[in-house]
Amino acid sequence: MIPPKASAAFVANMEDVLDTYARPHDPSRPVVCVDEGGKQLIGDVREPLPVRPGSPAKQDGEYARGGTANLFMAFEPLAGWRHVEVTERKTSVDFARFLRVLGDGRYAGAERVVLVCDNLSTHTPAALYEAFEPAEARRLAERFEWHYTPRHGSWLNVAEMELSAVARQCLDRRIPDLGTLRREVAAWEAARNAAVVKVEWHFTTADARVKLKRLYPTIQLQ
Repeated sequence: MIPPKASAAFVANMEDVLDTYARPHDPSRPVVCVDEGGKQLIGDVREPLPVRPGSPAKQDGEYARGGTANLFMAFEPLAGWRHVEVTERKTSVDFARFLRVLGDGRYAGAERVVLVCDNLSTHTPAALYEAFEPAEARRLAERFEWHYTPRHGSWLNVAEMELSAVARQCLDRRIPDLGTLRREVAAWEAARNAAVVKVEWHFTTADARVKLKRLYPTIQLQ
């Protein structure tokens, strides 16, 4: 959703993110977008009936609830790489642990990870101090360069697009438990990474100043 009126706070964050996306690919400072989504775990009470000649597959309307799971998504759009971490919760501590997986895993050799995320209260360097001792939290905080999408500007986070893709391509059916969810998501991730599915962002700050002019405050010249 885009705010209906001029908002200096919105355009400041928007231009920051758009300029971040305009940077050329740099493995030493990769731009990585992070977001999170949920999946309700639902199991079958009765075994579904497969497709048979003259009869489509059938699934009972009754189902067993298995709670919900969280999916942390990290996506490097110019490299065509993504990683999905399935967790039981989405607390600050869970987010901090996910960042450590990124910083000390795939991006261990990077000078700094350029991180794009939304402005949830859990998505801050403070989360690292809730999860780790101060020295470790500081070390990890310095591994990331933080950039935030504006409020009502989730469309600016490319990781949200990847969450939509995994929802359509992998999660559009009943999945009964965390173990099954982790296996299915890992298979989707491996296949999509093998295909090196990238995103090249073309909407620029210059475009925004024309097409989204109504979002910019009117300046009174003196």
